[in-house]
Amino acid sequence: MSTVFYGALITPVSLTEHRALPHALLAVSRDTGNIEWIEDDVPATALQETLARHGVVSEDVDLVELKLGEFLMPGFIDTHIHAPQVPNIGSGQQYELLDWLENVTFPMESRFEDTDFARRAYTSVIKRTIDYGSTTCCYYGTLHLEGTKVLADVIHKYGQRAFVGKCNMNQNAPEYYVEPSAEASVDATRALIAHIRSLSPPPGSKEPLVRPILTPRFAISCTHELLAGLGKLAAEDPGLHIQTHISENTNEIAFTQELFPPQTLPEPPVPGPRVNDANAKDGRVASKGKGKGKGKGTYAGVYDAFGLLRENTVLAHAVHLEDEEVEIIKARKSGISHCPTSNFNLRSGCARVGMLLDHGIKVGLGTDVSGGFSPSILTAVQHASMCSKVIAMQAPPPPAGTRFTDRQLPVATLLYLATMGGAEVCDLATRVGSLAPGKAFDALVVSVRSDAANPATWGVDMDLELGVRNGEKSEAVELEDFLERFLFCGDDRNVRRVYVQGKFIGGKEHKA
Repeated sequence: MSTVFYGALITPVSLTEHRALPHALLAVSRDTGNIEWIEDDVPATALQETLARHGVVSEDVDLVELKLGEFLMPGFIDTHIHAPQVPNIGSGQQYELLDWLENVTFPMESRFEDTDFARRAYTSVIKRTIDYGSTTCCYYGTLHLEGTKVLADVIHKYGQRAFVGKCNMNQNAPEYYVEPSAEASVDATRALIAHIRSLSPPPGSKEPLVRPILTPRFAISCTHELLAGLGKLAAEDPGLHIQTHISENTNEIAFTQELFPPQTLPEPPVPGPRVNDANAKDGRVASKGKGKGKGKGTYAGVYDAFGLLRENTVLAHAVHLEDEEVEIIKARKSGISHCPTSNFNLRSGCARVGMLLDHGIKVGLGTDVSGGFSPSILTAVQHASMCSKVIAMQAPPPPAGTRFTDRQLPVATLLYLATMGGAEVCDLATRVGSLAPGKAFDALVVSVRSDAANPATWGVDMDLELGVRNGEKSEAVELEDFLERFLFCGDDRNVRRVYVQGKFIGGKEHKA
């Protein structure tokens, strides 16, 4: 039994290319939720013949025909979001990072010790992120074990793909919101991992949708003992993902370096790369000469010393990286979650995403609610574009031999960051991030029609009515226009259907 979608399809190919297919045919197995096959170009007159060639007969298929102005695309991947901060969206705009945590964030997060409060709040949070089109999210919970179990349970109930972590934080937090010891923090983390791994996978699949993720909040909140304990846990479990913050704010960086002087750090489990500052030609921040060649005097060097940088590590922000940090992150194959909305809002700065991409570092997008004031990856796309333009306007001519450094990010790159880039950062690129046979059907049905009722998007049906759509452009070029309208003017009203592992779980047409 299959569900077959017929109509426009858009999917990323690379950082500079995506496919725009006006008349695609895509089949999804109802048993597994995986994409079975795709036909790129099927005229309406050849529809039945093509279905028959694939052995699909009318009684075995649910055919979904998309209208003009509707298209399929991969679901968004939010690589950095704080679920307990969603109730604070739009608050604390006057603060920078550390004051914002103290005055806005920690008081709200402390309330999630109450599991009834947590369940009611998280139920609203998860439905919102799904309806905005996020099929995969990397969630930070609070420091509370039971409250974070509730978060995982709610996500599992709604059928979203997600990573869920309990914040590890045993220092530099208010007395009412801090863990009593490194041992207690690690023990609670182990208990959460066991709970999440006990959740059943979706029907027809052996692959879990909800996975645990190790979550040292940031280096400032963790003692040496706690980071060592988390490093030991990570070494015991190579498949366990890791998420944390890095180089978001200059005061945060200075405090981190004060707390973790190089002489107090162990040697990294794997020797670090060497970098010659004199040879850096791409405008990266020069290192300060501490811990030369191993990055011990840097923020990244702290995590590396405790074995917390590896291929399945997600590092949020990376606004102010030094040369050595870029080399360490690249060598460890860790990924960056670019959170431009938050970085603008908390006055942290503009991450040089183009430079990171030119160095072969994986980059995805994060909403970073509630430092970011929107749970929509569309907002992150728009602000990532603006961030790249700010950098391009302020930088000297781009370095020779680079493709993205200090340049505006094109639409193809923005689409990639929101989908496939996020999948790479989450170490899920073989399963999600694009629409291809064998991958999970994590997808959106998007509409840029007038009946989406979003006044910010000009409905393509109006183009027909007014004679704007007059055949001068090819259908593929028009589809490119539809994508750009959605990315820059769309919101949750344009997200008609949301699918995860083939299951229809959200969007404006979803009936709870």
